[in-house]
Amino acid sequence: MSFLQAIQSSQQTIPETYRQLTREEMEQRVLEIKRELGTSLYIPGHHYQKDEVIQFADATGDSLKLAQLSAENKEAKHIVFCGVHFMAETADILTNNEQLVYLPDMRAGCSMADMANIYQTNRAWVKLQEMFGDTILPLTYVNSTAEIKAFVGKNGGATVTSSNAKKMLKWAFTQKERILFLPDQHLGRNTAYDLGVPLDEMAVWDPIQEELIFAGDIASVKVILWKGHCSVHENFTVQNVYQVRQQYPEMKIIVHPECRRELVELADENGSTNYIIETIAKAPKGSSWAIGTEMNLVNRLIQQHQDKHIISLNPHMCPCLTMNRIDLPHLLWSLESIVEGQPVNRIQVHEQTANDARLALERMLQRS
Repeated sequence: MSFLQAIQSSQQTIPETYRQLTREEMEQRVLEIKRELGTSLYIPGHHYQKDEVIQFADATGDSLKLAQLSAENKEAKHIVFCGVHFMAETADILTNNEQLVYLPDMRAGCSMADMANIYQTNRAWVKLQEMFGDTILPLTYVNSTAEIKAFVGKNGGATVTSSNAKKMLKWAFTQKERILFLPDQHLGRNTAYDLGVPLDEMAVWDPIQEELIFAGDIASVKVILWKGHCSVHENFTVQNVYQVRQQYPEMKIIVHPECRRELVELADENGSTNYIIETIAKAPKGSSWAIGTEMNLVNRLIQQHQDKHIISLNPHMCPCLTMNRIDLPHLLWSLESIVEGQPVNRIQVHEQTANDARLALERMLQRS
């Protein structure tokens, strides 16, 4: 289900009374509920969340790590996932039937995940099979819907993260001659290139036009990239790099591999969100860094490492709009609804979809 569909299916919106509370009142009530519910409540918070929410997280991390931690925490009956829709879906897939997963605001989606829906993917698969026969293994970034993970699982593929993408692409090439990589073309392109696949052996599938974008002989295609992207990371530009190099010649640039290929080539380092966090933490005092990733995280790193000079690679970058949907009023509303016995915004993945998606996740986890 896309986040737009989630909005349409949800009949509940936050009561206006929550907007009338002060921040101090909301924070105090959240703390009271956490004490009241104890270990039966678990609040995972993604790295890109606002500080007003992340302060209450029982664990912070990327989407897969948080879903795994939720599944491991058997005491937790109520999991209030502070992230976006696909992350809560993954948590629901990996947790047991006694654990209930909620998303504080159903509008918190992911534009990248919604760039590949199951109808587009099924149509693309038929056409690609006609072109290439049974030579393609599908892989999907974990930043995808449960239905896309299920599609990949049913067709022998696996999920990948930005941390293990190289390992998973290597494995995929031992299974089939070609890879269909969903839904982020930039992570797929950067990873395949680092593994030695030339750019002229990568094609792009346009799900809107339903056509393969490739100039040469399609027999040479090794990687088929879905035409999707992260709206945050695609906004970092080559010009941003040139400006930093000019203004701060000694500054190192580190970016996420969801950025465009030409930007990644110019950066000093690139890696997953966890890699960026760890690199900054290990960097010597007095070092300077321009970071190309989501603004909430960059601002948090600036506050945590005041012994270093840290800036955003794009000074005009806004935080991820859908991540920002989860705010303190929505978190409090979600928690109070649980206490009152009328929880809102529960995330439930259809059983068959969950079973197929779990196959894709397990294939990855077995190799990570």
